[in-house]
Amino acid sequence: MQNIFDSGVSLSLAGRVALITGGSRGIGAAAVRMFRQAGARVVFSYRSAEAQAEALVAECGGEDVCRAIRQELATAEDGQALVAAAVAAWGRLDCLIVNHGIWPPHDAPIGSMTVEQWRGTLGINLDSVFGLVQVSVAQMQAQPTNGGARGHIVVVSSTAGQRGEAFHADYAASKGALISLTKSLSSELAAQGIYCNCVAPGWVATEMSAAALEHPETSKKVMAAIPLGRAAQVEEIAGPILFLCTPLAGFISGEIFNVNGGAVLAG
Repeated sequence: MQNIFDSGVSLSLAGRVALITGGSRGIGAAAVRMFRQAGARVVFSYRSAEAQAEALVAECGGEDVCRAIRQELATAEDGQALVAAAVAAWGRLDCLIVNHGIWPPHDAPIGSMTVEQWRGTLGINLDSVFGLVQVSVAQMQAQPTNGGARGHIVVVSSTAGQRGEAFHADYAASKGALISLTKSLSSELAAQGIYCNCVAPGWVATEMSAAALEHPETSKKVMAAIPLGRAAQVEEIAGPILFLCTPLAGFISGEIFNVNGGAVLAG
């Protein structure tokens, strides 16, 4: 067997096709840029940020190598439709990055949380993921290998999925389910050469977290719980996502990769 390190350290994904959900902004956009820099052709989804999506496509080399698809992701069927559209672009799928999700910013005590909020959060954060993973796995199993692994799936969870989050039980429950899903997928698929891992970020400076991080009292409380004393930059989450799709992570499967500034020390 050839030693993958013989030619030096490389994060190249040349010849690979990646689907990144929620790719127009934040962590997703940083991942789109990094995967393109690593040589992958990228399809990414967006819901409403059309101008940002179009600008990102242009920045990353145009539609010959990077394409944006407007797709709501609220049901399993939505996820299935997105994968089908992504595969139609270049005929295969090597990496699925499940990055999209919502975090309702208002506090919702469990005693008064509406059924609509609960179902809406789990629909986007969990149900659509089932559809994405289901069709992606079937595609990876059916297509010829492109050298190395048959496929990579990286799911973005959260520290909230590890320790819970008061007044955000819907979000925490959905993210905790993604951790269990990752472990289940790894147990089922690793022997087939499909690597399934999870990145669990802590607080990240994005549009979604801006209101909380810019609030003086909330920000002070958040930073006090992070040993590094700051929120992550989006590139600091996108980097580990990329790493998990390269040969350098060739003996990692079913892992919960904590990227939280030391805030949660858990497996």
